[in-house]
Amino acid sequence: MNLALAGFLTIGSFLALILILRMPVLVALILVPMVSAVLCGFGDGLTTMSIEGLKIVAPIAVMMTFAILYFGLMIDAGLFEPLVRTLTAFVHHDPVRLCIITALLPLLVSLDGDGATTFLISVTALLPVHRRLGLNPLVLPTIVGLSAGVMNLLPWGGPTARAMAVLKTDVSHLFVPVLPAMLAGICWIFCAAFLMGVQERRRLRAAGLIASTPGGPGPDLPAPAAKSPIFWFNLALTLTLLLLLFQGLYADLVSVPPIPAPLLFILAFAIALPVNRRSAEAQSAQLSAYAASVVTVISMIFAAGIFTGILNGTGMIAAMASVLAGGVPASVAPWLSQIVAITSMPMSLVFTPDAYYFGMLPVFAETAKVVGSDPLTIGRAALMGQMTTGFPLSPLTASTYILIGLSGVSLREHQLHMFRWAFGTTLVMTIVATLTGAI
Repeated sequence: MNLALAGFLTIGSFLALILILRMPVLVALILVPMVSAVLCGFGDGLTTMSIEGLKIVAPIAVMMTFAILYFGLMIDAGLFEPLVRTLTAFVHHDPVRLCIITALLPLLVSLDGDGATTFLISVTALLPVHRRLGLNPLVLPTIVGLSAGVMNLLPWGGPTARAMAVLKTDVSHLFVPVLPAMLAGICWIFCAAFLMGVQERRRLRAAGLIASTPGGPGPDLPAPAAKSPIFWFNLALTLTLLLLLFQGLYADLVSVPPIPAPLLFILAFAIALPVNRRSAEAQSAQLSAYAASVVTVISMIFAAGIFTGILNGTGMIAAMASVLAGGVPASVAPWLSQIVAITSMPMSLVFTPDAYYFGMLPVFAETAKVVGSDPLTIGRAALMGQMTTGFPLSPLTASTYILIGLSGVSLREHQLHMFRWAFGTTLVMTIVATLTGAI
């Protein structure tokens, strides 16, 4: 069977099974590519391809295991209670204010360019407030994902770095021209958050869960407890952890080599556990409390590793990229930038960033060059959605499972709820990028 056709059928079958037939994502991620590989004659290499995929995601799985355990311990120890109390006080029982805060926090946290860290911190801090106000569980991951998606355009983010490498250019030529579009995307996110907040306000008001006129104090909270020495220790440890996680922002100012994120979380949890839970029984209970969350998220990450490992190992992803890139008619080449921009976000559902930027982008850029257009416009167009606005709902990224796992929602529900908002972000940025001449 033609590899490209097999790839499209594999992706289509996977999406159909989880979106229409509601097969568990974990099962589909493992069985669909394996069946496809066997039918295409790659049965002998199935083990090798699967292991290679698992090797790629193993560091992410390790980081997530100890990140969940660490932040779970910090939540139980009350570290985030002052933040929750402050946010709740500002919210004043108003879902609109809460949704705006939910858009703002990830914009600040995601300055390090890492989606997993953004989801960990943002969802951990905001989930208790969302639950106390009774908002739709899908609102939190949608708004956090929108904010993280736009911020993934930053030069140290994966998509922009890949595009610069492929097109052999720098920040000033590729990223700077899309800054107006990025700012427009941020404005759109606040508009989207406001609209979702209004919808939730109406729903909760109709159900009699909030007053007709929001105001007054936030949800009832217990009186603040005195901050113990352990609280300050936890705060110092967490701030140190975040400082080291964000070291990429100031790497040029220090000579200390960065510590890998998985090791940082391992060390932080190893230090924090005996300080906060003195007895062996308490430590065991703490581990057991988050065992289910760890298993849910990590199993998804490993399953995604098998999925991408097989599709990459068989050459299906490369073949799909070649077919799509080579099928562009010459008559639409002058509009190639706009086409690439508009389709870039949905492409995140079927292509990994490596496949898209290293496989499709060079061919698209060469096509633009042939018709007399600037190849850099294609690179900027790709940034409007491919693994930027699209990565928080892509089944091919481990951070998506972090987002939905922490939020307690299913991938299908999350994709259906977020897709239109994420695609709207891409459309807004595409329009602004076109008007400013970036694409």
